[in-house]
Amino acid sequence: MKKYITFMIVVALFGCKDASVKKEQTADASRVAHLPYYNEASFTPHWITPNTDDEKAFHKIPDFKLVNQLGDTVTQKTFDDKIYITDFFFTSCPGICPQMSQSMLKLQEEFKNDDSVAFLSHSVTPSIDSVSVLKTYAYKLGVISNKWHLVTGDKTEIYNLGRNEYFVENDLGIPKDINDFLHSENFLLIDKNKHIRGIYNGLNRASMTQLVIDIKTLMQEESQTVL
Repeated sequence: MKKYITFMIVVALFGCKDASVKKEQTADASRVAHLPYYNEASFTPHWITPNTDDEKAFHKIPDFKLVNQLGDTVTQKTFDDKIYITDFFFTSCPGICPQMSQSMLKLQEEFKNDDSVAFLSHSVTPSIDSVSVLKTYAYKLGVISNKWHLVTGDKTEIYNLGRNEYFVENDLGIPKDINDFLHSENFLLIDKNKHIRGIYNGLNRASMTQLVIDIKTLMQEESQTVL
C-alpha cells in the first residue's frame, strides 16, 4: 500500500511539472513576433513585417514644431532613434488628466534609465498652457526634463495631430473642427520610424501593464531589425 501511494505521488508530481512546461510553451507560442501597425481611427491592426517596403510606405506621424516646458523647440527630430508614448491633456483639467499624468509618471519611472524611450504630452489648451505654466506643472509632477516633453504651440497643429495623425479620439464618424474640444484618455505607442504601434487607456491599470510589455516587445523588435 505504501509503495502504491509513493508511486501515485511521483506520478502527480511529474504530471504537474509536465503541465507547467506545456503552459509555459503555450505562453511562448502565443507571443507575436512583432506588434501590429495602425493607420486610422478604428485601430484595425495591420500585420506588416518591419523593414519592408510595406512598412516604409505605411502611415507615419508627420513632422511638427511645438515648444516644451523648457522653452525648447520639439520636432520629430527630438525623437530620432526613440520609441515614444504620447497623449493629449491640459494642466487645468480636474477630471481624467491627473490620473493620466500619474500613469505617464509610472511609465517614466519604469524607463527612466533608458534613453531610447521618451514621452510627449500635448496641451489641448495651448493658449492657457504657456511655457511657464507647463514648467510649473512639470516641476510639481516630477517630470524628467528632456525625457518627458509637455508641449504647447499652435492649436490647429495640435488638434490636427491628435485627430488626423494619432487618431486619439474614439468618436468614429463624428465630424469635428477646431471649435470642438479634443479630450481623450488614450496613450499612443510610436516606434522609431514614427509608426503607431498601439493604443492604450491611460486610466486602466491592465492597459498600462500591457503598454509596458509592448514597449519592451518593440524594443526587442527594433534591436533585432538593426541586427
